[in-house]
Amino acid sequence: MTHEPHDKLQSDEAASGNSRLVTITEGFWAGWQHWEPVDDFEEHSGPFYCKPEGQGLLCGFLPDAKNRNGGGNIHGGALMTFADYVLFMTALGVDPSLHGVTLTMNSEFIGAAEPGRLLTGRGEIVRAGFSIIFVRGLIDDDGRPVLSFSATIKKLKARA
Repeated sequence: MTHEPHDKLQSDEAASGNSRLVTITEGFWAGWQHWEPVDDFEEHSGPFYCKPEGQGLLCGFLPDAKNRNGGGNIHGGALMTFADYVLFMTALGVDPSLHGVTLTMNSEFIGAAEPGRLLTGRGEIVRAGFSIIFVRGLIDDDGRPVLSFSATIKKLKARA
C-alpha cells in the first residue's frame, strides 16, 4: 500500500500506459465501456460503465442487493461512489494522461433509487483551470433525478 497521492488513473499499469476504456461486446452492457485495469473499490461498489453521448459521456450503474441500505433502497454511499466515478470520467476519463484527486464533493439526495434499476449519470465541466477542475452532474433513474452533485478535482502531475 502506498501513501502517495493517487487515483484510479494512477495504477502501476496506468504508469506503463495500459489503462484504457475497453468496449463490452456481450450481455447487458454491450456497447458500453469499462475502465481497465479496474479500481478495486469501484468494481466492488459497481461495477460502473460509460459510453460516448454527444460531446460527453453517459455513465451507467445497475445497483443490486449489495448496494441497499437498511430500508431497501440504494445506500447514499453507493450513489456518492457512482457520482465520484461520473465526475472523474467527465473531467479525466477521456484523457488518461491526466491525474487528480477529489478535493470537495457536495451531494443532494433528490429521490430514492431501487436495486435492479439502471442508474445513469451525466456530468459537465463548469470550469477547468490550471490545477483545479469544477464539475457538476446528475444521477437519474429513467429521467427521474436521484442525486445532484458538484465537485472540485485537483490535477496532479503523473508519478515518475
